[in-house]
Amino acid sequence: MSDSNPSFLGRISLAVGTFFRILGNGEFAADVLRLRNGEKIGAAPAAAPAAATPAPAAQPKPQPAPVLKEATPDAALQLLGLLQRDARFIDFVEEDIKGYSDADIGAAARLVHEGCRATLREHFTIRPVRDEAEGSRVTLPQGFDASSVRLTGNVVGSAPFSGSISHRGWRVDDVRLPKLADGHNAKVIAPAEVEL
Repeated sequence: MSDSNPSFLGRISLAVGTFFRILGNGEFAADVLRLRNGEKIGAAPAAAPAAATPAPAAQPKPQPAPVLKEATPDAALQLLGLLQRDARFIDFVEEDIKGYSDADIGAAARLVHEGCRATLREHFTIRPVRDEAEGSRVTLPQGFDASSVRLTGNVVGSAPFSGSISHRGWRVDDVRLPKLADGHNAKVIAPAEVEL
């Protein structure tokens, strides 16, 4: 494969790699956009005299690979157990509802909703990520927290971005799960019941 004329498979590999690099690196995405618009990257401004040798293209700083930590399932299993205990959540989700009327399903959903809501409020402090009302116009500055705000729609260029809030998001400010005893088997979400 020649650098000036890559093969078809080489172009596919280049396209896929470039796609993911654009998603993960805003500076690189801006450089690609400038190239697509016919601008040169790393070239001297038009008013400056041309240098004898062209300046090398500016290379974006490589982003460090994220450090992945393994989540233990105990807290998730504990939450499922609480939702089952207080709202019969798993019973509701595992039930085959094809034979029930919409009114019956609605009545059951109301009970499950109330129980789930009570459980979440008892064990978590949950707040909106954004305080503005949905539909409000906001401007996100350079360096906004991309883990708290997801851009949707026609995302082009770099921050600042202006748009409307379509969902305020949720964040957990406090977690108050009960402590687990050493011998507790968190995989048993709800014990089987045997009536005597």
